Amino acid sequence: MRSLLLIGLFSLAAGGVVGLAGAGVLRLLRGRSITVHVVALLAVTIVAVVAGVVAVARAMFLSTHDLQVVLVTVNASAVISLAVGVVFGRRLARAATWAAQAEAGRRELVAWVSHDLRTPLAGLRAMAEALEDGVVSDPQAVADYHRRIRVESDRMSALVDDLFELSRITSGALRLTPAAVPLGDLVSDAIATTAPLADSRGVRVVAAESGWPVVTASEPELARVIANLLVNSVRYTPERGTVRIDAGRDRDHVWLAVSDSCGGIPESDLPRVFDVAFRGSKARTPDGLPGGGLGLAIVRGLVEAQGGRVSAGNVGSGCRFEVRLPP
Repeated sequence: MRSLLLIGLFSLAAGGVVGLAGAGVLRLLRGRSITVHVVALLAVTIVAVVAGVVAVARAMFLSTHDLQVVLVTVNASAVISLAVGVVFGRRLARAATWAAQAEAGRRELVAWVSHDLRTPLAGLRAMAEALEDGVVSDPQAVADYHRRIRVESDRMSALVDDLFELSRITSGALRLTPAAVPLGDLVSDAIATTAPLADSRGVRVVAAESGWPVVTASEPELARVIANLLVNSVRYTPERGTVRIDAGRDRDHVWLAVSDSCGGIPESDLPRVFDVAFRGSKARTPDGLPGGGLGLAIVRGLVEAQGGRVSAGNVGSGCRFEVRLPP
């Protein structure tokens, strides 16, 4: 019993010295990645075990051969532990990064939505009070107030619809019904829906008359993708500009591309164009268009839910959004 107690004390002493040194090392590593911290923590643990084994071996007068056998065994376990630590440390780092980005996106979304709701709500309240108090009585002014109330109501309705769609995507409540979908029909419907907006902004939307492939996808969600891409391109294309829609099929994918003449997206913004509530440098331009910067985030969510991917890049005097889906 006494010998076991001595072994425990030797192990604790050796491990304690290493632990104190390891705490100092971890303190110096503040601000480094999670992977570095995990590997350092495992290394400290392994060194503490080795120190304890060596201290006990010296106290017990183990032969050099026996000590080498023990150390080889410990070192083999150390290699495995460090390898596992690197793998899972990287996973933890990616998960932490994703969580931080998600939290930042949530805060940004709340800020954008608060801004986009506060302004129209204040306007609606002011116009409603003016009509109720009889401040505005001229028929033409009353009609204008009614029109503006409808416009702001449409803006908020569109924002709520976008939030609902995004919540379906992020919560896993999205239910897809894949079927053979002719892209030409969806593009034709999207162009017709977007025509009033394009006409009001003096933007021309063009598409090929034939040659549209058929893709296996969920039709309502794919229609939403095309409509969102079209609205986004029309919104940022200057007057007398052109938005073009193309599609095709290669060996592995059916692709659809929407190109515009918006002047291009800053390179620093390209990695973020599909982030929630990101609307670039024109984010707060009062152009009278509904939306909370969620359209492209919804596009990415709906495309990825169907096993595809979406990308954005600058081409010529504008930018190009390309959707690739399994055939």
